[in-house]
Amino acid sequence: MNFLSLELIHAHSRIPHDCEDELLLQYADAAEEAVLGMVSRTYDDVVEEYGKVPAALVQAGLLYVEHLYQNRGMTTPSGFPEASVGPLIKPYIKTY
Repeated sequence: MNFLSLELIHAHSRIPHDCEDELLLQYADAAEEAVLGMVSRTYDDVVEEYGKVPAALVQAGLLYVEHLYQNRGMTTPSGFPEASVGPLIKPYIKTY
């Protein structure tokens, strides 16, 4: 994980225990990869340009982790509410 922390995930998702931390770490890695993929950037690119990962991208990652945590099975393409992260990530999408 580069920009999501277990502490932040626990607080965001209101998870009071640590018995699923290994699973949350997996979700966090997947969420970070997904968010960075949506903005067509690498972690290093984002940090180089902004000095740190912007709060909006962190929030998008937290929403993604929450979705994965709450929906552990297969979901339809519309299962993840991309509309909720779209406004968060839009300013950071790299255009070529």
